[in-house]
Amino acid sequence: MAKNDNMLAILWMLNSGEKMTAKQISEKLEINIRTVYRHMDALCASGVPIISDPGHNGGYSLMNNFIRAPLLFDMEEKKALLHAAVFAKEAGYPLSSALSNATSKLKLYSNQEQESILNHHLAGIDVINPMVNTSLQPILAELEQAVEKEYSVEIEYRTGREAQSKNRIIDPYGMAYWNNKWYIVAFCHLRDEIRSFRVDRILLVKRTQLIFKRPDDFSGREFLMKNLLPAIEGEEGLVTLVIEGRAEALDELCMHWFLGHHLKERTTNQAVFLFEEKTIHLYVPNFLLPYGKSIQIIEPQSLKERLVVIASELMEYYQL
Repeated sequence: MAKNDNMLAILWMLNSGEKMTAKQISEKLEINIRTVYRHMDALCASGVPIISDPGHNGGYSLMNNFIRAPLLFDMEEKKALLHAAVFAKEAGYPLSSALSNATSKLKLYSNQEQESILNHHLAGIDVINPMVNTSLQPILAELEQAVEKEYSVEIEYRTGREAQSKNRIIDPYGMAYWNNKWYIVAFCHLRDEIRSFRVDRILLVKRTQLIFKRPDDFSGREFLMKNLLPAIEGEEGLVTLVIEGRAEALDELCMHWFLGHHLKERTTNQAVFLFEEKTIHLYVPNFLLPYGKSIQIIEPQSLKERLVVIASELMEYYQL
């Protein structure tokens, strides 16, 4: 009998609930007792929760309800799944309850040694992320269901520019977590086009009887990034932004979600970006102000002047 067949046979024998010695297993399978020991080591290494009791009445047995255990996960896979769950929970993952049940099973169907190893690994990793509003959980869960089952929902939504919320019906195509925010990408019946909505601005979500069909080739990620960070085609009509400063500050600017998209060149003490003229004066000053004297704008002169105006307005505001 092949090695894999022997190991599977051992699992079925132990799954009966009876405790069996290595000698009993070797006799039933007609294999050497040393081979039994090797198979047991391999099964334990793959994550199977085998309990070994020494002594006169000892033997091998499986933990209760082993048939429900995640058989195909070895210790490295279990560790990776538990670590991934830490990230997902910190992001406010909508199926957090199911995720907690799944991670509990991973540890529950492990023997004492395996559980100790998993807990040791978990104690060595932390994720520090802005706290997600717990009130978003029901909304995220409802939206996730709408994406899966392809039914339209009515939402009460408030944009960043409007004081009053508006009701609209959307067809949720997909969800995305980006820059510490959850987004729902959906076809908006009100605007008759695909749009993205920040979930933290959705005050209420309600299921409708309408059904939709998501386009087969649709990608929520691609749509969201294309709208937030449109592609830059050519350099004609663009303004060059040259910044010098400390290497650490320049590194942060080059990795910034918005500024990094416009990066053209990076040297030891300088970073060069390309922007549309409207963008460079409307958005860029707000991103650069927190860096204070750690950076210096070399060009354009118009951006320097814009920063002077903003700084003067702030000083006047706080002197009132």
